[in-house]
Amino acid sequence: MTFPDLGSRPPTALGVDAALGTASDTRADAETLTSLSVHPDSRVRALVARHPNTPVEVLGTLAPGFPREVLANSGLPLIRLARPNLLNAFPAEGVIALLGLPEVPGWVLDGAARHEDFGVRAALAAQPGLSAQRVEALASDAGWQVREAVAKRPALPEPLMRQLAGDDDYDVRKAVAIRPDLPGDVLRTLVADAHGTVRASAARRLDLPLDCMLTLGADGDLDVLATLARRVDLPRNVRGWLAGHEHPAVRAAALLAWQVPAGWLDRAEHDADPEVRAALARRPDTGPERLARLAGDESETVRRALLERNDLPEAAVLALARAPEQDIRLHVASAEGLTPAVLDALLQDADPAIRTILAVRPDLGSERLARLAADADAEVRRGVAYAEAPSGAVLETLSRDANAGVRRAAARHPALPAHLLPLLAADRDEGVRLAMAGRAALPGEVRARLAADPDENVRAEALED
Repeated sequence: MTFPDLGSRPPTALGVDAALGTASDTRADAETLTSLSVHPDSRVRALVARHPNTPVEVLGTLAPGFPREVLANSGLPLIRLARPNLLNAFPAEGVIALLGLPEVPGWVLDGAARHEDFGVRAALAAQPGLSAQRVEALASDAGWQVREAVAKRPALPEPLMRQLAGDDDYDVRKAVAIRPDLPGDVLRTLVADAHGTVRASAARRLDLPLDCMLTLGADGDLDVLATLARRVDLPRNVRGWLAGHEHPAVRAAALLAWQVPAGWLDRAEHDADPEVRAALARRPDTGPERLARLAGDESETVRRALLERNDLPEAAVLALARAPEQDIRLHVASAEGLTPAVLDALLQDADPAIRTILAVRPDLGSERLARLAADADAEVRRGVAYAEAPSGAVLETLSRDANAGVRRAAARHPALPAHLLPLLAADRDEGVRLAMAGRAALPGEVRARLAADPDENVRAEALED
């Protein structure tokens, strides 16, 4: 094969066919292959990844995208003999990509175990099918992320589980605390762990023994108590203690449990802290009357919590439609299934942005749309021109509006009555006439008038097929 004459052009400037041919040639040198390794065509880069003359460092940069091709490179056996620590020349993401292949050669596992990047060793520690000896070695790795990955392995010998439960790093112990196969005595050790996040992890266990619940119920860490408070299987005395805790985060968490006594709901509605009342607002069993009262809560936090629901009664939606926060009212104005009472309340909103959103609602109704067509704010009136199906009377009102921007919008409406076409084609504003000139299927006399318009842009638009 004859290589193409590049002149001063880099190989990446080659066309795809020429680049594919060059990357396939066994005589391609390292410099050429290095340049082709960043070619925009992925097929070229894949060929470079397979080429035996591609430098090791280039193979490393290609490995994240082409791990199979790199492993299939016929030059790898010789490279490995010359460079036993080959994979240390690869970036971490390249080695991790190799580990992600279904059948990873043993030499890749060995190289990953020796890689200086802890992320590579952590990926290795999560690899299924590792030998017991390799898992044991990784459990003593200097990187805590590696030991954490070992602690998360589905099957782990009990001696290693106990070793990692006493690890110096709390993230490792936290990973052990949530293992489903954890021996009871190890769990009780972690329930008394020095770090709160470890104890909180233990508190999430579905099979947490009652004696551990009692121990954690006296914990001094708020996150631990809040985690415990969400459980539905607590002893009555622990539940009561957490529901009346002095810190609102714990009281709010207790209210998020699946089932709580009815009295808790009454007490939560009058709680001094808005986070507790917000937790009540999120409960699926909070009744419509209570939701309506919460919608009028003095705290914005409570009102925003209600926005997460899609089952609010009309009274609650009506209260939120009158909330002091503009974005809450905007949220309501955009919601589906609003009742006439809510639409009427929003129609009287002092903020034109709210009324503009209403203008394009398909369920607004012709009477309300007509009211908005006479709105004092031009942005609102223009919004009406974008409504899906305004009446002819509304479009006539908009076509005669004092604001040119409103008339321009009306001129583009597909349902514009025929008798308004000449009116707008003769409008004093060139932007209105331009909008008219862009309409399809204009009557001949209207198009002729626009084709003779004083403005050259209007004329050009009218003459456009």
